[in-house]
Amino acid sequence: MRVVAAVLLSAAALPAVAKDKSLPVPDWALAAAKTPTPDYARDSGSVVLSDEYLETIDDQGRATEREREVIRILEPEARQTPCVVGYDVDERINYFREWTIATDGKVFQAKDTDFMDKGEDTVHPPAADVGATIVCESEELLAPYEQEKVWQFQNGVPFVFETLEVDLPVGRAHSESWHEFKPVKGDEVAPNHWRWEIRDVPELDLRDVKAHPDFWALAARMSVTWGDAAVAGTDNEWRAWGMWCARLQEHRTDPTPEIAAEAQQLVAGAPDFYTKVKNITEYIQANIRYFVVERGIGGYQSHYAGEVFRNRYGDCKDKTALLISMLQAVGIQAYYVPVDDRRGLVDPNAPSSIGDHMITAIEVPADVKDARLEAMVTAKDGKRYLIFDPTDERTPAGNLPSELQGSYGILADGTDSQVIALPVLAPDANGTDRNGTFTLSADGVLTGKVNTAHFGPEGADFRSFLKYTDDKERHEFWEVYVARDLPGVSLDSFSFVQPPSLDKPMEFHYSVTVPQYAHAAGPLLLVRPRVIGEDSIPFDEHPRSIPIDLDATGRWRDSFDITLPPGYVVDETPDPVDVDMDFASYHSSISVKGNVVHYQREYVVRQVELPASRAADFRKLEGAILFDEKGAVVLKKQ
Repeated sequence: MRVVAAVLLSAAALPAVAKDKSLPVPDWALAAAKTPTPDYARDSGSVVLSDEYLETIDDQGRATEREREVIRILEPEARQTPCVVGYDVDERINYFREWTIATDGKVFQAKDTDFMDKGEDTVHPPAADVGATIVCESEELLAPYEQEKVWQFQNGVPFVFETLEVDLPVGRAHSESWHEFKPVKGDEVAPNHWRWEIRDVPELDLRDVKAHPDFWALAARMSVTWGDAAVAGTDNEWRAWGMWCARLQEHRTDPTPEIAAEAQQLVAGAPDFYTKVKNITEYIQANIRYFVVERGIGGYQSHYAGEVFRNRYGDCKDKTALLISMLQAVGIQAYYVPVDDRRGLVDPNAPSSIGDHMITAIEVPADVKDARLEAMVTAKDGKRYLIFDPTDERTPAGNLPSELQGSYGILADGTDSQVIALPVLAPDANGTDRNGTFTLSADGVLTGKVNTAHFGPEGADFRSFLKYTDDKERHEFWEVYVARDLPGVSLDSFSFVQPPSLDKPMEFHYSVTVPQYAHAAGPLLLVRPRVIGEDSIPFDEHPRSIPIDLDATGRWRDSFDITLPPGYVVDETPDPVDVDMDFASYHSSISVKGNVVHYQREYVVRQVELPASRAADFRKLEGAILFDEKGAVVLKKQ
């Protein structure tokens, strides 16, 4: 699904007036270039001294966007900091200009050969040395259906001064929403001409922040709309966005006779609601190839379901359209749900069309009670919906990819449209069971076999891995992967068992030889009982202001048996680990029976994100996991 995207076009598609030559540096740029570099930008590669947007809206609601940007280069790696103008088939770049003001005051203007088309029009500034100031100005006629400005005023470099102006026809309303930033009141500088100013926005630097949410989920932004969603009230705005989406897809899901016949055949004999949904979703997952061609309104609007069915391919919107159509043909209602696969980007308190994906909400009848329908949500009117992603070819109906859990989407159901919280599934819906049997020799060599079963989204990841690799690539990947825990390992054999039904676990079986697994300490041998697996995240003691991303809920179990070499007995074992918190738990234990050391552990994650205020609890959990991972059994000779 397209929200803010650029489509690759040839340079010939750009108008001849896109780049003007031999123009003096504008006065606004000269004034901004005098801005001293602030102290908070000293460690950045560059700093934006000024970035100004002007959206001029005509009587039909179509916008012309002008941007003026002034950037100072502070470090060599930022010398090629480009200015960019994205465009699509329904848009036109009126002009795009660039000047460089060198440290000695000389001015260089970009030539046609400095501009490149890389799916967006980009300029490589001439003379962009450290200390130089880059000036860019562009104007673009936006697509007629673009009736929202997403003002992304925070990114990976600091900004000194930013403005957004929206010049509306008299009588046209607008609405605004803010994400990760205290709202700034706009000034009406002329009749229905609004201006917002922001100063001294620091860069969003996540380089040393562990377990953080997606960058763009944390970056501050503001959204202004002047279209149908320009209504008062958060719920009303979300409803308007959902209605806009539903109108855009109107009649696209109407079943054709061919679709109806196929759908009826798929559910023939199905004993219950779940099986009907499973048969249809698995058909689309197996037979409709994912393929994207996004041009113009096609970035928002699906093709007709009949076309998708006939062509056997489509993008996320198209696969959703066909799924809704096939379900409708057997009496099951379903709806489009625009989302973003970066958890946290869609903010329930900041109505917007922002997003990059489309999934499906399948209405579940009130009398259906089925534990297999795990990815369920309840709307404000009490209706229940199964959330399903038809683009994901390997996650079964009833489950949901981990990156979508805990996010938000728009249920596009006409006047009942609303923002909905996507479910966070219980731990038993995802994870891995791993069992290993090993033998340790007196010279420290470990040999053994490992059997794993992967279910839920983890099983889906394995299925994807098998689809896109051959045996050689799989062997190389897994030998490198296992070597993270077992340096020097040889992967002696491996095999996968992939059940045809997506709701059955994926199995992986392999055998290993590990030289020098045991380490001598005088007459003693030190052996790590947790042979394979690493869950701990290095987490420092610095104050935390950013939420903690736990990635996925799930349950991971290990059970390892190590047969000791003849003549050795256990002298000492690590203490068991027991940590129980509301968001996660971790338990491990070691026992000895005869000449076999048995290790087992269970790691359970119940939430996908924690507030920064829970950093101390997260550190406690990670410290316990790290202690367990590094623990060693001490062996001595009898």
